[in-house]
Amino acid sequence: MRRALVLLVALTVVGGCAVDDSEDSMATSESGARLRTAADDMQASQPMTSTTMPGTQTPAAYDAGGQAGLPPVGPSVDTAADNRSTFALDVDTGSYTLARRYLADGLLPDPALVRTEELVNYFEQDYDPPAKPGLAVHIDGTAVPFLPDDTRVVRVGLQAWEVEPSERKPAALTFVIDVSGSMADGGRLELVKESLTTLVSSLREGDTVAIVVYSDDARLVLEPTSAAERETIARAIAELQPLESTNAEAGLRLGYEVARDGFREGAVNRVVLASDGVANVGATGPEAILAAVAEDAGKGIQLVSVGVGMGTYNDPLMEQLADKGDGFYAYVDGPREAERLFVHDLTGTLQTVAMDAKVQVEFDPARVASYRLLGFENRAVADDQFRDDAVDGGEIGAGHTVTALYEVKLTEGARSGPLATVTLRWADPDTREVTEIVESLDASSFSSSFAKTPPRLQRDIIVAAWGEALRGGPWSQHLSLAGVADNARGLPELLTDDPDLAEFAALTRRAAEL
Repeated sequence: MRRALVLLVALTVVGGCAVDDSEDSMATSESGARLRTAADDMQASQPMTSTTMPGTQTPAAYDAGGQAGLPPVGPSVDTAADNRSTFALDVDTGSYTLARRYLADGLLPDPALVRTEELVNYFEQDYDPPAKPGLAVHIDGTAVPFLPDDTRVVRVGLQAWEVEPSERKPAALTFVIDVSGSMADGGRLELVKESLTTLVSSLREGDTVAIVVYSDDARLVLEPTSAAERETIARAIAELQPLESTNAEAGLRLGYEVARDGFREGAVNRVVLASDGVANVGATGPEAILAAVAEDAGKGIQLVSVGVGMGTYNDPLMEQLADKGDGFYAYVDGPREAERLFVHDLTGTLQTVAMDAKVQVEFDPARVASYRLLGFENRAVADDQFRDDAVDGGEIGAGHTVTALYEVKLTEGARSGPLATVTLRWADPDTREVTEIVESLDASSFSSSFAKTPPRLQRDIIVAAWGEALRGGPWSQHLSLAGVADNARGLPELLTDDPDLAEFAALTRRAAEL
């Protein structure tokens, strides 16, 4: 019998070659978005051409770990010293919705909380699916007007196998819910209750739900109960009320105990944590909680952490909990995001299709002088540990996509020939059989101009540029918040099937105004 995957969901509530200038120097065209540079912000009436684009390389200060007072960004790496880039896959999106919450409150996001890869991965992709269960890899790239003429952006995309809702394994879910006094602020607990009720309504009869709550201590509210007993589950959720202080560690320990006792072979076993802040009662050091979560993840119980609210919200801890728990992290800033997460994302991706997934990109030093991975700073893996199965990778749910962007500086005359080779490695969640697939990119396959670049790659680059501008990364030297907003304005017309882009364009305008 195949082993069931246990999912533990933690919900935290927070009180949110040279570019072809003949096409790219014009305003937004019918075929693509035009990129405004920092030079445009000083000379708004001057068209952008190759002579007005900054031509300097990435400042050394960024390579050393970022500007003073700002979080470190991934360094530019000389391929003569190291031509391989290795990282574990990550499907978190919490940084995007948290940034949206900051902007709704009239504040720029804290640069330390901006993770570029999570901004990019918030949006839908159109990668080709794998031909059989597992993962598929996609690689492409383009010239970008605001970067030097010898620089390209390479995109590595992963698409997970889709599992029809009727075909997924049954799920054993344990909700761990923060009911401390702060959860009464801003309707946080009510949003959690509505979200969980919505999730339960989308479960199947073969699924089970258990509920643990915590304030100054932890208690079991609902034993594992069949999702067919919707009224019983709904009543338990409706009766939740905010109490006193917070002891997240006690809540998680009891939640995992319930999940272990109710572990179902051949099912999806998960814990879902909901909270709005930091544990302030009990052994609150993060090491104790993280170690316990990692131990149970190794036994097949995954953790999903979801944050709602602001104030004392601990974004780094919530992200680390999800990483150690082999799950994912999301932030809910309102009812619409709650529906997106609990109805579409969570239930649709409950079944894990790839365990310990890692990517290694090998650049050819004859054609690539240097490279920089945008984001994934806390998911780096040593190159020689790529095939070490004792080193944790990322867990990917059915239908998930992951996108990574590289800034690549080409060597002189690198117009054709192998440029980069991507190797994707993962283990089957049931058999633990390891699979590797390889895909390559030729230097001649880059889009010759940004206007001819696939629309979603254009979008990914503009979203990444927004992250760089918010956190003070190297691209902020070339494209300001105002420049990002100017370029994001044309995205809704470029991708009319992506309803999130109108909101993204509005968020970039708001950030530029603050």
